[in-house]
Amino acid sequence: MKYQLQYKTYGASALLIEWPSKLQEAILQDVLHFKLKITQAKHPDIIQLTHAYHTLLVVFNPIHFNADVALKWLQHLYEATVILQETVKRLWRIPVCYDSSFGVDLETVSEEKGMSIAELIAKHTAPKYTVYFIGFLPGFLYLGGLDERLALPRRGIPRLKVKPGAVAIGGNQTGVYPSESPGGWHIIGNSPLCYFDASKTPPCFAASGDQIQFYSISLKAHAQVKVLADAGVYQIENEISDD
Repeated sequence: MKYQLQYKTYGASALLIEWPSKLQEAILQDVLHFKLKITQAKHPDIIQLTHAYHTLLVVFNPIHFNADVALKWLQHLYEATVILQETVKRLWRIPVCYDSSFGVDLETVSEEKGMSIAELIAKHTAPKYTVYFIGFLPGFLYLGGLDERLALPRRGIPRLKVKPGAVAIGGNQTGVYPSESPGGWHIIGNSPLCYFDASKTPPCFAASGDQIQFYSISLKAHAQVKVLADAGVYQIENEISDD
């Protein structure tokens, strides 16, 4: 499916491409497909590509940038049929401890939603979430696919410090805080994995378009996995995604 895209100049040497403003996997896949088209076209003056839910920022070398020429090139490329070397998408299985010592908002969310904690955990671990993009913090995965029954507005007053690995719900999304930071999402558990390591290539194990599925572990298992993850030897369970 082709979309009616909007192209806007962005700063001195970039174009912002906009899809319909929706959190929708079909739109994400089209964004990623176009991004891959641009990448594999190897335009000599493109120096950066950055995407979000329904936008793609294309940054050109300012010395050679001509907005009209760049616009026509992008429009033509979007409509063109191109054989691409598709990237492999993976499903990552992520351990999460939902113990109350980690899930400081677990009971509140349970009461707010009128369901038991066990039911809440079951609904949170059931979906295969899609990684829309990585941002806010290095290694923060913005995940789509949260059960709508778990959707919850962000906290009125954000916390000043959220612990690394905190698994949380914000709006109609869920995610994991990769490092200590302020945060306004509702914390329901903790994952002991490392989500960003600058010494590795790539520094984050997951990529946009990949899938994430959480599974529940005990406090003891969390401690064991964390020792291995901190030592850099834990192997995250994963497989090629068939979706």
